Amino acid sequence: MLHVTKSVTVLRPREDVYRFWRDLENLPGFMQHLESVKTTGDARSHWVAKAPAGATVEWDAQITEDRTNELISWRSLEGSDIQNHGSVRFSDAPGDRGTEVHVELQYDAPAGNVGATVAKLFGEEPAQQVRDDLRRFKQVIETGEVVRSEGSLEGAGQGLFKQRPAQAAAVETRR
Repeated sequence: MLHVTKSVTVLRPREDVYRFWRDLENLPGFMQHLESVKTTGDARSHWVAKAPAGATVEWDAQITEDRTNELISWRSLEGSDIQNHGSVRFSDAPGDRGTEVHVELQYDAPAGNVGATVAKLFGEEPAQQVRDDLRRFKQVIETGEVVRSEGSLEGAGQGLFKQRPAQAAAVETRR
């Protein structure tokens, strides 16, 4: 199993951060690899994610522990394309500076180690994905949107890289 742990501090009260994350259908708004999350019951949900080479994977998950404003833990259900489990912890940041969000995730990559290697070749390394997801989460929870620009890899082209190579500055000549 692959194991990823990442964290981020956001400038919002813990109650707001927990409430936003607990509405699982919000997650595809900042988790770029997720196509959809649908709540199917009180503690169950159905997930669809992008995989390398344009494929998708799906799984059903169940929340196994839910402590309001503190912790959400889950596990995938039997028969899922990807077996996974993990947790998201919410705690007050030191100095009254918002909320620390700690994500811990373990999952079996499709096709095992070969699948994990292929994912890395496609730029989809799990630790980097989680780091990027948390950066986008911070933007969404603090500003209400993911900030994109022509110069970012996510760019205004929504995944189409519009970056240009650096060019020398134009030199102005005066006569």
